[in-house]
Amino acid sequence: MPKVVSLSGRIIARLIWLLVNVLAFTVRFRWRDDSGYFEQDPEKPAIFCIWHNRLALSLTLYQRHVKSRWRRRTLAVLISASRDGGLIARILELFKGKPVRGSSSRRGAQALREAVGVLRGDLDLAVTPDGPRGPRYAVQPGIIAIAQLSGCPIIPVTYNLGWKKELRSWDRFQIPMPFTHCDVRLGKPIEVPRRLSEEGLEEIRASLEKTMRELTVDD
Repeated sequence: MPKVVSLSGRIIARLIWLLVNVLAFTVRFRWRDDSGYFEQDPEKPAIFCIWHNRLALSLTLYQRHVKSRWRRRTLAVLISASRDGGLIARILELFKGKPVRGSSSRRGAQALREAVGVLRGDLDLAVTPDGPRGPRYAVQPGIIAIAQLSGCPIIPVTYNLGWKKELRSWDRFQIPMPFTHCDVRLGKPIEVPRRLSEEGLEEIRASLEKTMRELTVDD
């Protein structure tokens, strides 16, 4: 079962939430949306695919690009069932999002069912396809399975920062510096047919990984 966040964890989550909001206020965002998905209110929820090391500003992006247009939309996020995942889940709740706890290594089958369930409940979903343990920039098949079962499109999303601090973690997690610029890129939606061979699913997985890598720039 996912671990309950302690009082100190909740305080840390509140401080991180505050820091992200203050930091995001200083960032200059530049958008390139090639998805065409948000030209009008989409009929289906979307599955946003974003790298694990780009999580710092991901909730801000959703608020500014989606939530600001359609207030009724809500984001759910697939999060690890680990202790660290509990802290991230609490931060997400402060951003008015819904955590879905689990990964390929922990509560995988249950997390898959819950992820499909929130999409069928008309919530958008964000997935880090290379998380929670990597390898970095490698798309795991879980996001493809979610799209196949739910019928919802995958929207590739990434951003590239001017000034940033990279941590020495497996994903080289990126922390934006104040007053940096953030180039946000959204790729074309990827649909996954309900009936498809293993080879076909692998082709879509490889295509999504290729698209995400092409959109991503690391200086």
